[in-house]
Amino acid sequence: MYPKTIQKLIDLFSKFPTVGPRTAARFVFYLIKLPQTELEELSSYLKELKESINMCSWCFNSFDPSSNSGQANSKQENLCPICKDGSRNKEMICIVEKETDLTAIEKTKKYKGLYFILGGIINLKKKDKKDIRIEQLKERIKNNGFKEIIIAINPTTEGEITRLLLERELRPFNIKITHLGRGLPMGG
Repeated sequence: MYPKTIQKLIDLFSKFPTVGPRTAARFVFYLIKLPQTELEELSSYLKELKESINMCSWCFNSFDPSSNSGQANSKQENLCPICKDGSRNKEMICIVEKETDLTAIEKTKKYKGLYFILGGIINLKKKDKKDIRIEQLKERIKNNGFKEIIIAINPTTEGEITRLLLERELRPFNIKITHLGRGLPMGG
């Protein structure tokens, strides 16, 4: 129906989470209307994305290593600013599904521990826990002196299944496991 180039871009945008073919088509037609300079700017940032962003070797958070202040030793070169921060509480770990969840918690400025990004939740259709980083999480917990594990996963059906799986997998470590409160307060 569309020219080959447009259809290819629609197919590529449709691979984005929560983006269907209609939304992908809107993206493509928006891009067609952009001035050439803005399109080139977007293109250069897309190219730069993979080159300039690292993934933290400890928590799997994405970060720009050039924005880290100070000199880092070789052991800390691939750690995000949160994991490098010596003032963080190293006895607490907050498990989140994705980077945007970490960012939302950080914006509250209330939590001062470490994080671990699972990279997803259990998908009821796939029923495959290999897609999430459970083994890496267990390794981090085994090798550190954590006193509390906070599971901060959205309370959807899939999120609850993931939380229950995490609790079962982490119970042998004999560490306090908590999760975020939810629901409306009385009178709310």
